[in-house]
Amino acid sequence: MPEAAAGWPPGADDQLECVVNLSEGRDGGFVDTLGERCADVLLDVHRDTTHHRSVWTLGGPTDLVEAATRVLAAAAVARFDLGDHRGVHPRFGVVDVVPFVPLGPDGSTSPRPPLGPAVAARDRFAQWAASHLHLPCFLYGPLPGGGFRTLPEVRRWAFTSLTPDVGPPRPHPTAGACAVGARHPLVAYNLTVAGGSMALARQVAAYLRGPDVRALAFDLDGTPQVSINLVEPETVGPAEAYDLVSGRLAAAGARIAGAELVGLLPAGVLATTAASRWAELGLGPERTIEGRLAERLRRR
Repeated sequence: MPEAAAGWPPGADDQLECVVNLSEGRDGGFVDTLGERCADVLLDVHRDTTHHRSVWTLGGPTDLVEAATRVLAAAAVARFDLGDHRGVHPRFGVVDVVPFVPLGPDGSTSPRPPLGPAVAARDRFAQWAASHLHLPCFLYGPLPGGGFRTLPEVRRWAFTSLTPDVGPPRPHPTAGACAVGARHPLVAYNLTVAGGSMALARQVAAYLRGPDVRALAFDLDGTPQVSINLVEPETVGPAEAYDLVSGRLAAAGARIAGAELVGLLPAGVLATTAASRWAELGLGPERTIEGRLAERLRRR
């Protein structure tokens, strides 16, 4: 496993977030060990055994976030085989998705910092993963030479009408491929369904989909789940998504059984949500990007 990144110097003014999605959620011991290797910039780990996926939120100085991202990617490629993967979440790689997110000098997400630093980090990581790990990498977000590509477009067209931007033209024999992006913060949010069927969950997911919301329905060992990415959370946030789902379920005699935030959310999104609803929605100030960064600095 690669060496861990060096310590975090307080006061650094060049900061990024990276939300690494690995196709591994069941080997808790390895996840814990790997977390220790990137602890200086590790803000959150969300591990799900049914999805068979772990979501790693890294944040801090750009060079340390990039180093920790490489630690995670190299360890996953060395250890896991996508051919053995059985989980409900779609995936095409062991290091499935690696989005870089710009942060302000103080670690803030609002007002939105320009995407330029995240694009540069994305391109550096993709070149490294292609040359060192032999991973085919598909870029999303602003593209070199102009244009824009979304993650759903990568998933839909990879290795058919879309060839890798860097790296081999075919999937890695055990690690598949990697989608490497530059984006602003999104909110990943799961809602489980009680009293309804998978067909109903799929109908609700289809109803939610639009420019600001991506949604899928999953079967969690007999419990339907509506899994949501709020790509413009200042427009449609967790409270709005919750209420939309709740209304559709109620009309069919079902209800929301639980709400789960995957990773962290911007402080500005939480600030627009009534504090009286935080418990119901599974939110809180300790679940914000800014809150975790401040906590990390206090501990140093």
